[in-house]
Amino acid sequence: MDETSGRYCESFHHAVELLGRRWNGVIIRALLSGTDRFNGIRAAVPGLSDRMLSERLQQLECEGLLMRVCGDPAAAPRYVLTEKGQNLRPVIEAIYTWAATPVNHD
Repeated sequence: MDETSGRYCESFHHAVELLGRRWNGVIIRALLSGTDRFNGIRAAVPGLSDRMLSERLQQLECEGLLMRVCGDPAAAPRYVLTEKGQNLRPVIEAIYTWAATPVNHD
């Protein structure tokens, strides 16, 4: 939906699908909290397999949300959020706050 007219917006739909895809939100949240290595991300997200984490990191990189940084060849690469990825901070924090709010059944 377009913000002013209520019509469908393809960009919004794509963003919601991307963030709503299983594991993407929690991977981004782990990166926002400072976790930047593959094993650290996997440890921060219980139930996430190596294969799925690899796929999701590649997808987020293709979407321009993160960069894979290879420094020392002997060290594991780091995953760093781009400016576009960092701009998701208030969105992820808002979802986290919303999800933690108890449901009131009055």
